[in-house]
Amino acid sequence: MVSLSLREFLNTVKNYVTYDKEVSWNLEATKIIVENEGRPVLFKRISSSQYPLVANVLYSRKALYDLLDARSDEEVYLKFLKALSKPRKLSNGTIYSSYTKLKHVDMSSMPILKFYPEDGGRYVTSAIVLAGDGEGNFNASVHRLMLVNKNKFAIRIVPRHLYSMLIKFKKLGKNMPVVVLIGTHPLIMLSSAFSPPYGVYEIEVANSVSGGIIKADYLTELNIPTPLVSEMIWVGEISAFETHSEGPFVDILGTYDIIREQPVLHVKEVWVREEAIFQEILPGGIEHKLLMGFPREVAIWDAVRKVVPKVKSIRLTPGGAGWLHAVISIEKQTEGDGKNAILAAFAAHPSLKHVVVVDTDIDVDRVEDVEWAIATRFRADRDLIVIENIKGSTLDPVSENGLTAKMGLDATIPLSKLKKLFEKARLD
Repeated sequence: MVSLSLREFLNTVKNYVTYDKEVSWNLEATKIIVENEGRPVLFKRISSSQYPLVANVLYSRKALYDLLDARSDEEVYLKFLKALSKPRKLSNGTIYSSYTKLKHVDMSSMPILKFYPEDGGRYVTSAIVLAGDGEGNFNASVHRLMLVNKNKFAIRIVPRHLYSMLIKFKKLGKNMPVVVLIGTHPLIMLSSAFSPPYGVYEIEVANSVSGGIIKADYLTELNIPTPLVSEMIWVGEISAFETHSEGPFVDILGTYDIIREQPVLHVKEVWVREEAIFQEILPGGIEHKLLMGFPREVAIWDAVRKVVPKVKSIRLTPGGAGWLHAVISIEKQTEGDGKNAILAAFAAHPSLKHVVVVDTDIDVDRVEDVEWAIATRFRADRDLIVIENIKGSTLDPVSENGLTAKMGLDATIPLSKLKKLFEKARLD
């Protein structure tokens, strides 16, 4: 892998679409992105901005596997698990060698989109926020940013590592210095979507996956290791006490999330590469589902293989928005393997709502195959697990106070019966 930059990745894509005419940031760009899901779209001109915009960057699962030269789910899962267990330190570089600092900070001049009619405003959806806790621990995570004015955003933060760091700064009465990456290679973005243990720096995970080619400068008073691979680098701080209403915004389910009071991000410096390309991710689109869902597939696969000897594939399904529904393909060896896989999956990804376990002859990417397995191999009085009043996804509209019910279906062949009774007839 020669370079881990967005533009180098785009150079490898043969089927991306280019729009030369000016396109409005207000809904028009969204319609074009939706029409071209499954391939990147490059807008040369977005209204009121000098920067081009790209969307649908991680456009398919195959594109991800090709990047990693992987031929199976297991192979790509293991590559990330290895990188997570052995993150690789970044080599030294300098921001001045690749970037120019803008004289004026005016984020309204960026090609930031309003995606859907009821959105609370224009949103940056590709922002990777880098932060540190002042004790040598660093974090990279993907966050949506709602534009408030020329140098201010409302940032959506859920109670995970960045939230914990911000709480620490609030107790000290200080704003938290951050760096924001805009326009990154898919492996940088995907690594930042993982949730490793606190203290494991996701950018070092990306460096491990890529073979150790990332150089970094050390920005802000916290010396945040900042990879010199993105199209833009924003330097700023998240306010310890200032908040702003954020939302509505379309979440991964394709429904509108609610309005909340969220922290405010102030951007103080903007560094850009020559001919910098802005990046957006379509809310609820293929890329959104893959970025959020794939890291959870890795976690589920790792958990299930500890209770079932052979796990072929995990798939967070498109119909479950890449988040709420999983299909797990196992090589069943003893009765109860299917149920153990279901329970392990729920533990590994608490937002899961429904799980179907199938045999390895079932294609997890074909809903007809999965449904056929349920029709022929599942018996409700014996193979169904229902868990009531359990914490689930806050995105689930039927949950109440964060509680929902979960269901697991063991649609594997009973070992007590002849396997031939459950196999499809073949001509070859």
